[in-house]
Amino acid sequence: MANIVVVGTQWGDEGKGKIVDLLAAFADLVVRFQGGNNAGHTLVVNGESFISHLVPSGILQGKMCLIGNGVVVDPAVLTEEMAALRSRGVAVNPENFKISASAHIIMPYHKTIDLVREEAKGHEKIGTTGRGIGPCYEDKVGRNGLRFVDILDLPAFKEKMTRQVKEKNLYLERMFGAAPLDVDGAVTEYVEYAEILAPYIANVSRLIADASAAGRQVLFEGAQGTYLDIDHGTYPYVTSSNTVAGNACCGSGIGPRDLSGVLGIVKAYTTRVGEGPFPTELFDAVGDFMQRTGSEFGATTGRKRRCGWLDAVMLKSAARLNGLTGLAITKLDVLTGLDTLKICTAYRYGDEILSDFPADVKTLSLCEPVYEAVQGWQEDISGVRSAADLPDAARRYLDRITELVGVRVDIVSVGAGRDQTVVINNPFA
Repeated sequence: MANIVVVGTQWGDEGKGKIVDLLAAFADLVVRFQGGNNAGHTLVVNGESFISHLVPSGILQGKMCLIGNGVVVDPAVLTEEMAALRSRGVAVNPENFKISASAHIIMPYHKTIDLVREEAKGHEKIGTTGRGIGPCYEDKVGRNGLRFVDILDLPAFKEKMTRQVKEKNLYLERMFGAAPLDVDGAVTEYVEYAEILAPYIANVSRLIADASAAGRQVLFEGAQGTYLDIDHGTYPYVTSSNTVAGNACCGSGIGPRDLSGVLGIVKAYTTRVGEGPFPTELFDAVGDFMQRTGSEFGATTGRKRRCGWLDAVMLKSAARLNGLTGLAITKLDVLTGLDTLKICTAYRYGDEILSDFPADVKTLSLCEPVYEAVQGWQEDISGVRSAADLPDAARRYLDRITELVGVRVDIVSVGAGRDQTVVINNPFA
């Protein structure tokens, strides 16, 4: 029996969805433990693309999928996503999909507040997706949130929601001069969602515990990446939850002893969506090549991703923060055709050489990458299925990543398709 956590080691968009989809074949349960619909996974199965934002991607494998208490859920997005999956022949029902009773609900005022506050910041904006994630987590911490357990008592839910909408309307009107929300309309809309989703509510913590006790295998799926973590990321250019592996416990209701390993997903180069410092960002033809060849657009926002060389300083810190036991390198095929590759091995900050990722974004913005050059390769690797069949230069690139990060490479992705993968060590084996 193995319980494995999958996390991103960069700024998200590392290709976690494909790896989770791949590993779901060996798991019995797939659990999403943090974030909201500000993240998305793009999966390509038999040439068909699926984009999931809330439903764990293991649903395509017919697995039991759970949304943990650490996730904030927009019921409008969730019900739409469930309907879209069903329309494509994917089963989504109370037998194979459950939502934690303790998970918080994104309300209409959360989304409005998110948008008007970001607009008010002007040039100091942080690049939020405007999905209401941050304001929902604020209400959670401020003990003003509404949870899925609340919708099981509709009269009380209506009363709580009415009170909250009126309070938030005062904030919107007086602080930002924004139009107030229609109280009755919002309550009516959310009561409809409540009636649809009530059969899916469960004690997810207990379901996971019972599954583990029965020897079943669990895959824990994170959203975003390590450097969007509210505590350990490039604050304030971060998300509103803990994205590191330790939150798999808090966000799903299990203890650390129940985890067997942590697989860190690493894009073979580095990308970032939104604002914030990015030491290895490229503004030349190579960066354009990565963006174009890698189809680097956000699955949730559609925004163009910023691209740059692989940053081993980030990865080494991510390995420590997450307790990584293995790496999955994605989009290695995108680098095919480049004569020379570069890996950032340290930062130059004034007269100093930094080997650790700094906590201060101002310091990070002034850091210059110290690069190590390695040979590239020209061979098409999209059809490779064994590490031994990779070009020598590609194997040396992977070996160098292991040396710099101190964690072995378990999986290598050489294309978007599920089958375009080299599995060196199966975490569930």
